[in-house]
Amino acid sequence: MQSRGIFITLEGLDGAGKSTHLTWLTRYLGDHGIDHLETREPGGTPLGEKLRELLLHETMHLETEALLMFAARREHLAQVIEPALEAGRWVICDRFTDASFAYQGGGRKLAQDKLYSLEAWVQGRKTGILQPDLTLLFDVPLAVSRARLANGRELDKFEREHDEFFERVRDAYHARAKASNGRMVIVDATRDLPAIRDDLRQILDRYVNGIATPAQS
Repeated sequence: MQSRGIFITLEGLDGAGKSTHLTWLTRYLGDHGIDHLETREPGGTPLGEKLRELLLHETMHLETEALLMFAARREHLAQVIEPALEAGRWVICDRFTDASFAYQGGGRKLAQDKLYSLEAWVQGRKTGILQPDLTLLFDVPLAVSRARLANGRELDKFEREHDEFFERVRDAYHARAKASNGRMVIVDATRDLPAIRDDLRQILDRYVNGIATPAQS
């Protein structure tokens, strides 16, 4: 029996289909009898959800935004993610620190060294910096993202950003994936659902069958 649960995160531009794939992923784990927890960032705790409302709708200084993101993350880790993993539960999280590097770093151009410092502070452990065991980066071109968001609902402050912002976000995601040593897997989310789910099934089967194990025990 594994000593720690598996930590999986989902990333990508809004409109990449994360919510749809998250629903499928949780159903897949349930079908395999795996005890799991579904959560999100920013958010995941009562305090985190209050901060989420501020972060998505209030105008603020760039550094304030980054600090609040990591403050919500610290609470999320302490109250939800780490206890679940230690109990052997799998955690599936909609966005995590890769999103901070993409949106605050790439999109808003916050200096990378500040993000690395926050990452080390908030996620630092005796065994190193806590990272997801697997990150699924659902990738679509900006035009596809924009088309999928054009459904009449009210957009948050990030979704209302200009095209150049999102191009930088996407580039930052790709750079982070390239440097992740295989932790981040880019999934072509422009394809039809059966093709995407075939890929996801093959990836997850490795963890379910014990071929891939937690990065940090």
